[in-house]
Amino acid sequence: MPSKNQIVKEYARMWPREVFYHLVPNESGKGKKVALARGLELVNEPGVYVLYRDDIPHYIGQAGKLRHRLWQHACVPGARYYNFWNHFSAFVIENPKLRDEVEGILIAAMPTANSAKPRLERAKFPVAVSRMTRDIYRLEANPSLEFEKLAVLVRKGQQLRKKKRRNAKAA
Repeated sequence: MPSKNQIVKEYARMWPREVFYHLVPNESGKGKKVALARGLELVNEPGVYVLYRDDIPHYIGQAGKLRHRLWQHACVPGARYYNFWNHFSAFVIENPKLRDEVEGILIAAMPTANSAKPRLERAKFPVAVSRMTRDIYRLEANPSLEFEKLAVLVRKGQQLRKKKRRNAKAA
């Protein structure tokens, strides 16, 4: 049972784009068939959505009525993301302020084609993490560096042993 403080009322995960093309009989059973999406209650709600190309997030957006916005992405050939997605996830969020917040969190969390920047305060990248990341990339780009470091340590160890032997002989 949903709580009063729940942000997301319900959600759909990885539904196929084809729900906007697949025709089913209308409610009366007579006349023209209608797109399956028309009868899906979840997409008649306001919320945030994620468009995927296969299983990779491509675009994140929000809408006062998910069905209208998703239909535009799916059925208008001139739409900006028309050719770039085949699945979507949708999160029903009734509160518009929370919709903005959730959209911002998703944009910040996933690399997508969104040009929008989330309205969230971004933490600074710590210097220690920056150095660690740089070291990791350096080693990945130059795997022989690790071997060279190891070789230097082995040579130093050998030199120390030779020095100890000389000192032991001299004593």
